[in-house]
Amino acid sequence: MFIGSRSAERAQTAAETIKKTVGSATRVTGHLNEEASARADIVVVTVPFGALAETIKTVKPSLTPGKILVNVTVPLETAIGGKATRTITPWAGSAAELAASLVPKGVTVVTAFNNVSAEPLGDPSRKIECDVLVCGDDKEAKKTIIELAAAIPGARALDAGPLENSRTIEQITALLVSMNIRYGVHSAGFRVTGVPIS
Repeated sequence: MFIGSRSAERAQTAAETIKKTVGSATRVTGHLNEEASARADIVVVTVPFGALAETIKTVKPSLTPGKILVNVTVPLETAIGGKATRTITPWAGSAAELAASLVPKGVTVVTAFNNVSAEPLGDPSRKIECDVLVCGDDKEAKKTIIELAAAIPGARALDAGPLENSRTIEQITALLVSMNIRYGVHSAGFRVTGVPIS
């Protein structure tokens, strides 16, 4: 695993934190964003919405055909000084669709993990008690990310349709932020019922 940041020092610190949390045998290293994305087959972008376009432009030269970019960014209103319980609507329709408009041809964008709280993900002793909605326009890319998400203890990964469904998924994140505030928690999530998972 390669952790990227605009600061190599921050990336290395994050990598060391992961090693301490998961175990020192974990193969994880910290790099500048450009180098991390060049080394990875799957690039996961987890930046605030205000930094999304610039981050993708920075790593664009290393996004070669065949790579998958997983967009976790949500266009929360905080990007323009507003509330974290509201979203703004990017001209492309969603943050994921904006990302898709910026990556080179041959790079596939998939939405995933937008509705999973960072807190339980940071504690490997806890099972994730929510579903991971995965959407995109490439079936094989979605399948790859669904398998990746399903490897997280407790998480169920569901095919949530085409990339344009990111518009709805991103809205759900703002709702979950609101629920966290209302109930004084940091890990609100949800489960989709009535859907069989093979």
